[in-house]
Amino acid sequence: METTRRSLIKAVSWRVLATAITMGLVYGLTGESDFAAKVGLADTGLKIMIYLGHERIWNRIPYGRKQPEYYI
Repeated sequence: METTRRSLIKAVSWRVLATAITMGLVYGLTGESDFAAKVGLADTGLKIMIYLGHERIWNRIPYGRKQPEYYI
């Protein structure tokens, strides 16, 4: 099981990449850099929290996990 800290770091690193994509897309469609930055920041704040919750829920679901052959 992952720690909450690891899940948070994964969420932030993913959102940095995703924000760049979102901002590039909005800029490409509108040509407005200020608007693209605002959309990117709003998108990032919301989706970091959603992703973190999603990760934490999946850490509680045993589906698809293999049990170790032995315990120490």
